[in-house]
Amino acid sequence: MINFFEVNETNKMIEKENLDVRTITIGISLLDCICTDLETLRKNIYDKIERTARNLVATGEAIEKEFGIPIVNKRISVTPIALVGGAACQTSEDFAKIAETLDQVAKEVGVNFIGGYSALVSKGMTKADELLIRSIPLALSKTERVCSSVNLGSTRTGINMDAVKLMGEIVKETAEYTKEDDSLGCAKLVVFCNAPDDNPFMAGAFHGVTEADAIINVGVSGPGVVRTALEKVRGESFEVLCETIKKTAFKVTRVGQLVAKEASRLLQIPFGIVDLSLAPTPAIGDSVADILCEIGLEYAGAPGTTAALALLNDQVKKGGVMASSYVGGLSGAFIPVSEDQGMIDAVMAGALTLEKLEAMTCVCSVGLDMIAIPGDTKASTISGIIADEMAIGMVNQKTTAVRIIPVIGKGVGEKVEFGGLLGYAPIMPVNPFSCEDFINRGGRIPAPIHSFKN
Repeated sequence: MINFFEVNETNKMIEKENLDVRTITIGISLLDCICTDLETLRKNIYDKIERTARNLVATGEAIEKEFGIPIVNKRISVTPIALVGGAACQTSEDFAKIAETLDQVAKEVGVNFIGGYSALVSKGMTKADELLIRSIPLALSKTERVCSSVNLGSTRTGINMDAVKLMGEIVKETAEYTKEDDSLGCAKLVVFCNAPDDNPFMAGAFHGVTEADAIINVGVSGPGVVRTALEKVRGESFEVLCETIKKTAFKVTRVGQLVAKEASRLLQIPFGIVDLSLAPTPAIGDSVADILCEIGLEYAGAPGTTAALALLNDQVKKGGVMASSYVGGLSGAFIPVSEDQGMIDAVMAGALTLEKLEAMTCVCSVGLDMIAIPGDTKASTISGIIADEMAIGMVNQKTTAVRIIPVIGKGVGEKVEFGGLLGYAPIMPVNPFSCEDFINRGGRIPAPIHSFKN
C-alpha cells in the first residue's frame, strides 16, 4: 500500500526536483512485415506500427493526468531494419526509403522518436547490413524523428574493426549531410558494444529479435531527486551516502514501475522492463554532474570523479533493482555533455576532457555521449575514439556507446546549439595524433579470454 506520506513525497519530487518518466517506448517486431517487394514492405511496416502504437500518446497523456507524473517522451523502437529490409533493398537508397516510411508513421502516431534504423555487425556484415550503414547519412538527413544505431562489438565476439572504420566515415558523412543544422544528424546516430535488446532510450533503442511481438519499456529519470537527497547528508560517511542513494533510487524506480504496469494494462501490451538510468536534461538541477559535485567534487572531471561515478552507478542499480519486477535496458547513469548543464560547466571550466570522459565510461551506464568535436576531425580519428570505447565495453562485459558530433565549420572554443532535450555543447578538443595505420589494418579484434564460458 502507498501511504499519504509517500504520495506527498512523490509530488515534491515531481514539482521541485525534476522527477519524471523520461519515456514510454513501445517495442514492435517487424519480422512479420518482411517481403521481397519494397513498396509492399513499406506498407506492411507503416500498417503494423500505426496499428500497434496508435494509442500510445493518448495513453501516456491519460496516465500523466491520472497520476500527475510527467511523461516527457513517447517513443517507438522496431526490429533492426537491416534484418527487415534485406530481402527487398538492393541499394542504400532503398533502405533510405524505409527510413522515410518510419518517419511518416512516427509523425502520424505523434511520437517523439522512432529507433531501430539499425544493424548488428559485431562479428561481420551482411550485404544488407552494409547497405543500411552506408544509407545512414542520407536517411538521417531526410527524416526528423528516425534514430539510428549500429552494434560493432561484444564480449562474446570481439570488435568488428572493418565496421569501426566504416562508422568513422559514416559519422563524418552524416555531419556533412546535416551541416546546415550544425551536423544534427549525428545526434541521432549511436554506435554500441554489447547493445541491449530492450533499451527504451534514444538514439540507441531497437527491438531485439528475442523480444515478444510488442512490448512496453519505460525509462525513468531523477538526477535532481538524488542530488536533493544527498544535500541532507553532506559530510556523512560513504555508508550513509550509499544508503541514501539506494533508497532514493528505489523510490524513483517505483514511479517507473507504476507507469509501466498502467501503460501495459491500458494498451494491452506486455510489460517489458524499467530502465532505471539517471538521464539528465539541460534544466538547472537535473544534472548527473551536480550529483558528483554534491558527493564532494568541485567539478565533474576533478580527481575522484571516476570513483564517485562508480559509487553512484552501483547504488542506483542496487536500489532500483528491488523496485521493479524486471529491470533492463542500460540502467545506471548517463553522462551526455550537451544534455547536462553541470557537464557543460565542467567542460567550460577546463575540468572535463575527452580522455576523462572515456575513463568515466568504464563505470557508468553508456559511454561518450552527445560530445561535439571540431568539424575537421579526421574520420580515422573518430574511428579510433569508437574503437577505444568498444574495447572498454568488450573487456568489461558492459554496454558502451559513442554518440559524437563533428560540427562542420566549427572549432574548439565555439558552441553549438541543438535545442530541446539535446541542449547545447562546447566544441571539445580531440587528440591530434594519428591512428590511421591502426584503423586501416582491417579484420576483427578477437573476443577476450574471459568470453569463453560454454
